[in-house]
Amino acid sequence: MGDPSARTTATSSRRMMTILLCVAVFMYWISLYLYAPTLPTYVAGKVDNLASVGIVLSMYGLWQAIIRFPLGVFADWMGRRKPFVLVGLALGGLGAWMLAGAEGTSGLVTARAITGLAAGTWVPLVVMFSSLFPPEDAVRASALLTFIGGVGRILATAVTGSLNNWMGYSLAFYLAAGAAVLAIVAILPAREQAQPPKAPSLGNLARLLSRSDVLLPSLLSMVHQYANWATTFSFVPLVAEKLGATDVTLSVLLSFNIAVVTLGNLIATTVVRKIGARNMVYLSFILLAIGTTAAAFAQSLVAVFLLQFLIGISNGIGYPVLMGMSIRNVEEAQRGTAMGFHQAVYAIGMFAGPALSGVLADMWGLPPMFIMTAVLCLVLGLVGTRRLSADRSL
Repeated sequence: MGDPSARTTATSSRRMMTILLCVAVFMYWISLYLYAPTLPTYVAGKVDNLASVGIVLSMYGLWQAIIRFPLGVFADWMGRRKPFVLVGLALGGLGAWMLAGAEGTSGLVTARAITGLAAGTWVPLVVMFSSLFPPEDAVRASALLTFIGGVGRILATAVTGSLNNWMGYSLAFYLAAGAAVLAIVAILPAREQAQPPKAPSLGNLARLLSRSDVLLPSLLSMVHQYANWATTFSFVPLVAEKLGATDVTLSVLLSFNIAVVTLGNLIATTVVRKIGARNMVYLSFILLAIGTTAAAFAQSLVAVFLLQFLIGISNGIGYPVLMGMSIRNVEEAQRGTAMGFHQAVYAIGMFAGPALSGVLADMWGLPPMFIMTAVLCLVLGLVGTRRLSADRSL
């Protein structure tokens, strides 16, 4: 039967760990998003063309793609995640601080690359949090953690425009650095349950990463993130600015998008077992394509808000489901590696979205770029989703 007092202590410890991680995640996403709504226009004011804007913004995704997989492998090797989280949080603060004073493309590229490395912290954070729940709750745990982060992003992006109007762009960057420090303070007392160290094996890695239940959700997430970062976080703000949006409007626009994403997370949490994960992924790609296509024809700020709703709800239901599917059947000792791989793959989309769409927009203009993005993502998304497991228990 077990000792009741021991069970009570374990439950209390698990609850405290959950609370500390939720607070850290909340502040972590504030540190990365407090300046996000007007970052494209901030960068555009310091460089010469849309291709350069795309290059700077793409660094966030590129360095996530580079760091996340090895980070997951090393975390599993050590059997610890907390040290990597602390380093990542510190880098988030450093990158935000550097963005405030960056001049020219090289300075902006370096600072944004550091924030990309900081975003790699999401790998050990997700695994630490998921370890507090049974494997069958992997999707719901991912959706809950994404919801907490979504609330932080909503609050952060809601005030960006007001901060800019009050004391200029730099204030948001400095406050973001402060939020990273608070995240470190929140997670320091957390007592991580160390796992037995697991030295990486090339054979085991190859077998893990070639598993369709790990690889396919990762590739579909990459497609999702490509479109999301080509639109919401890169060139939709420039469309809105041409239609008369102020910094405050851009701030509200991104907050609205993230609020809708958060709504999608709640939908994913509550209905995924009823309608099945694969059906939700199908729906997410259809909505993503419609919203991205609409960006090519937007003639008013109302239209921009509507397309951001479609893109937001798409990512809200697609992101946590695909992330949870990628680790659901993976043993605990390899979850860091699997999650690192998943996030590294989808970060390729976060890099390629701004980088490639910036080049295409510079060559042909924004509308053709949006249409090409929509068609590409719809075709790849529907074909890939058809091959996903139809298990309704996901």
